[in-house]
Amino acid sequence: MAHIQVTVWNEYRHERHNEVVAGIYPEGIHNAIASYLKTEDTFEVKTAVLDDPDQGLSDETLANTDVLIWWGHIAHQEVRDDIVEKVRSRVLDGMGLIVLHSGHASKIFERLLGTKTGALKWRDDGEKERIWVIEPGHPIAEGLGEYIEIPKEEMYGERFEIPAPDELVFISWFEGGEVFRSGCCYRRGQGRIFYFRPGHETFPVYHQPEVLKVISNAVRWAAPTQAPNVTYGRVDPIEKIGK
Repeated sequence: MAHIQVTVWNEYRHERHNEVVAGIYPEGIHNAIASYLKTEDTFEVKTAVLDDPDQGLSDETLANTDVLIWWGHIAHQEVRDDIVEKVRSRVLDGMGLIVLHSGHASKIFERLLGTKTGALKWRDDGEKERIWVIEPGHPIAEGLGEYIEIPKEEMYGERFEIPAPDELVFISWFEGGEVFRSGCCYRRGQGRIFYFRPGHETFPVYHQPEVLKVISNAVRWAAPTQAPNVTYGRVDPIEKIGK
């Protein structure tokens, strides 16, 4: 079986400037996720951050990425527009994209979905979150129970300004009463996109096995699949009708 080439991209700002976040993720959120994925034999994992050359997303890196995982928060606007267009093009050509937590407001997510994806309710009070699995037969939910419980998290609440997902795998409930579409699948061009809600930087969410299991499942789901070649533009008839 061919390896799935995964790039875990993180803006990597909170971990370097916030002592609380640094204490939870001393090697960065990207390395917390990558360390788990590296335990899977089918993944070939690398990391990239915003302050790398080419913002970590060079042509070579993108060409050698089957699935890109994206975490961003305070530096969305620093991501260059030409980089966003390169990532978008790769997704349309078949690269998978997994957008995590506050990546909902990233340029690339907004560009691919075509709405103001940064619009939602939020409250950073460390409430309990229960993520309900509403499509238990979906590959991204494989190996999970009926729900994932996160002891302390940032609340995101509806209305979430996204197009209706092609498939909705998870819905979150919070102690304050809000609900949220927290596991959303899309297809754009030949590429698959998955948005997964949990992951606020001041809580150890990416150390929780069930959360990491979802990300691992999502990588496999979003990986490119073998597809027939498609021809665009004017073509001659495949065969004459009535011949």
